[in-house]
Parts: sequence; C-alpha cells; structure tokens
Amino acid sequence: MKNKYQHNAPLAERMRPDSLDQFAGQKHLTDSNRLLSGLLERGKIPSLLLWGPPGSGKTTLATVLANTLAADFIFFSAVLSGVKDVRRIVAEAETKHQSAKRQTILFVDEIHRFNKGQQDAFLPHVESGLLTLIGATTENPSFHVIAPLLSRCQVLVLQPLSREDIKTITQRALADRKQGLGARKLSITDTALELLAMLADGDCRRALNCLETAASLLPESGELKEISESLIREAGQQHHNLRYDNNGEEHYNIISALHKSMRDSDPDGAAYWLRRMLISGEDPLYIARRLIRFASEDIGNADPQSLQVALNCRDAFHMLGSPEGELALLQAVTYLATAPKSNALYRTEQQINKDIRATGTLPVPLHLRNAPTGLMKKIGYGKGYKYAHEQQHGLVDQEHLPDELSGRRYYEPTNRGFEAVIRDRLVKWRKILQERAHTHATQQQK
Repeated sequence: MKNKYQHNAPLAERMRPDSLDQFAGQKHLTDSNRLLSGLLERGKIPSLLLWGPPGSGKTTLATVLANTLAADFIFFSAVLSGVKDVRRIVAEAETKHQSAKRQTILFVDEIHRFNKGQQDAFLPHVESGLLTLIGATTENPSFHVIAPLLSRCQVLVLQPLSREDIKTITQRALADRKQGLGARKLSITDTALELLAMLADGDCRRALNCLETAASLLPESGELKEISESLIREAGQQHHNLRYDNNGEEHYNIISALHKSMRDSDPDGAAYWLRRMLISGEDPLYIARRLIRFASEDIGNADPQSLQVALNCRDAFHMLGSPEGELALLQAVTYLATAPKSNALYRTEQQINKDIRATGTLPVPLHLRNAPTGLMKKIGYGKGYKYAHEQQHGLVDQEHLPDELSGRRYYEPTNRGFEAVIRDRLVKWRKILQERAHTHATQQQK
C-alpha cells in the first residue's frame, strides 16, 4: 500500500483498486450477494485464508479490506519476517486493544512459507480474537497450513482471472490518467489486447507488467500511440510461461489428470497433460517412473507388454535426454492409454495386505518347506509335497497358503486383453483339478 502513489511504483501496484466495486474477477466472492461484500457490510471479518494462483487478487482483496474496515491493518511478509516480528505485532495489538478497543487485522503474504513452529505463533492470538488473520497463499492450505490454524480460518478460493477480466483491467490502466497510462493517451489494437490476455494466463500482475513494458517501448512523444500485437509479443517474450510448481498443487493436479486420462483410455487427454508437464519444466524421469507404476497398477497382465514399454521409455529418455527423448514418453503414454485395462494386480496387493495385517506372521505349511538337513526331514519339513512336473498336466492339488487362509483367491483376472487368456487358463486348470479330485474320491469310496 505504501508504494501506491509513488511515481516509480510499477503499474500493477499503482492500479490496485481501493474498493470492491473496482475489483475485476472473483465474482463468486465479490458480487453484491456474495461472501466478501456481506462481510464488508457487517464491518467485521473472520480470519481468512486467500488461496489462489499468482495475480488473482489476493493482496488486492486484503487492500480493499484495509481501506473499508475501521481496523489497524498490518501487512506482513512470510519471506521477510519471522516469529520475533509476530511478538512485536502482538504487543502493539494488545496496547491498541486496551486503549482504543481497535481490531488488528494481520495480513500474512505467502503464509505457506512459514514452518509449523512459526505458524503456531499465530494460534493463541487468533484463538483469543486479538488478531484477525488474513493469510495469502498460492499453495493448497490443506498441505501447507497447520490443522489448528486451518480450522480457525475460512478458506476463500480465488480462480485465475478470465481473459475478459484481463482485458477490463488493461483498458482501465490505459484510461486512468492518475494512476495508469491515461496521460499518454495510448490505445491498443484488438489483436494485441487478445494476445495480452492470452499471455497473462489469468495473472493480472503479468498482464499489467507486459502492458507497461510495451508502453515503454513506444516513444514518449510523436504520433505513434497504438500498442500493436508485435509490441505485446516483444514485451511478453515468453510464450509458455505456464502456472506450475514441481512440488506444489498444480504438480499433483496435472499428474492426476495424466494418470486418470490414461486409465480412462483417452490418449488425447493423456498426451495433452504430458506436454503440459514437460513444457512447464517437470522432470521427465519423474513422469517415466509414474508410467512404470501405471503399467502395473492399471494395466497389469491385461497387456504384460505395457510394463516393458514403460521401462523402455525410461531407458530411451536416459539415452537421449530432452527434447529428443520426450517423444519416447509420448509414445509410452499413448500406448498405455490405449492398452486394455485391469487393476487386478492392485486389488490382489490390497487384499493380501489386509489379510497380513489381520493374521500376522502365519507359519509356512510344512509341505512347502525345504528340508536340507536330516532333522528338518524328521520333524516334517517337505513331507507330502507334490512335484508339479511329475503330475499330469503339470498340475497339483495342494494348498500353498497358511491353514488360516486356505482357499483364499486373491488374483481374479478380468476378461480384458491378455488377462482373458489367463482367466480362461485358470478356469481350465481348476476344472481339471476338480475332476481329478472327484475321480480320486470315487475311487476311495470303492
């Protein structure tokens, strides 16, 4: 706030609105019948967490609250400040509360950068009502804000600004003579405005920075007053400045989208999300590892070749690197997306884990144990074991699970892909063993 009226402040800072009616975007929060407008009418707000991508208006909303509410408003950066500063702010708030009964609102920018101990410092003062906390974060609060603090704050989710919102903000900046570029009487072509809105990618700050740079490329005096598409392209420079964080929310959202697109047999969606990750700077070998897991978890024996494809993809990327090796990733992703699907192996793993947790360390049946010593043979190791290669069809009717789990069936192949062959094979084998058992029982009766 303190830089707002300084002549050399960036355009994005100078154009920060003072009231809710000047705010563009986030209509789900700011419209007349929505949450923020209702809170401002009451003149009192609860502790809030503003969660949204860069340039979506988190700090601006805090500024609007500061200008609207009759409270002491303190801006606090998690990057530049620490617990010592929190103690000082608390002491000042206690003094003001005792003397003037004034509410203190503490705005913490990038609150996710505070560790657990630092966040704990806020807790007693938010709990007591001495401080009303407004935290701004680009990261999912579920993962980056401690649970006790999260439970005491209302989370407001901000969305990336739409292209129409970006256009509105841009045109305001061009028209505003006091804080914007209005004094220069500049205009912008429709194609340039469309390009600017696209390059901004929902980030208001990025849009205004690009606009200010483009305007600076025009001569201060002279007849050239129009910002063209080529000028915006020159000012923007980057064409693939996508929102992404290798360890953050968007990373997990997009890998989930890739995984589910492959699981749902959609090669187009899978290819799109793969390229989004790679263009955003994701580690290709991380993606390769996820593909290897996917090949077993979601395809398995429905197409046993899928695991080999995933492994070969990783090896190909190791050999070629970027960008040449990225095509191997695309080949693997589209192969896995179009392969027959089965989660039979995953279900097998889960069911066995459940039984192991329930039954503990069950002993190996004696007939399945090797007996390399005389003592072991004497106490029954290996007794009664049937050697499959000496049996008809190579099949034996003997139990291979502990007694407590006798008869359990864990692996149930589907009727998709190669698993249909495995399923038919198991049905055939079981039928042979049943008929053999029936014949043996009949002979015993005779």
